Amino acid sequence: DFTKDDENVNSQPFMRWRDRFLFCAEALYKAQAETGEIKGHYLNATAGTCEEMIKRAVFARELGVPIVMHDYLTGGFTANTSLAHYCRDNGLLLHIHRAMHAVIDRQRNHGIHFRVLAKALRMSGGDHI
Repeated sequence: DFTKDDENVNSQPFMRWRDRFLFCAEALYKAQAETGEIKGHYLNATAGTCEEMIKRAVFARELGVPIVMHDYLTGGFTANTSLAHYCRDNGLLLHIHRAMHAVIDRQRNHGIHFRVLAKALRMSGGDHI
């Protein structure tokens, strides 16, 4: 079983990222212990700077969580690639969330088809979309 942070969850005053990461990791390990099954949760590492995203990915790795998530339109393609490089070098998987994709791909007269966006995201280092 896998769950994920909502794409809009970042680090609001009522739910700071570090507290959320800790809570999710604790729940994940408790569920694994109770069921004997592998469980997972995509922790949203999206942040305002690449440095902050890497900081969140480092913390997720320290908790032993195998996958982090990035909102590519919110963070940008360069941030996506930077986070992907960190994840690849440190044994983490990177889930790319397509939040806001409809802004780009829903119009028939302009935009980019999501299949093209998905390919670009995989090429920029995403393991899972």
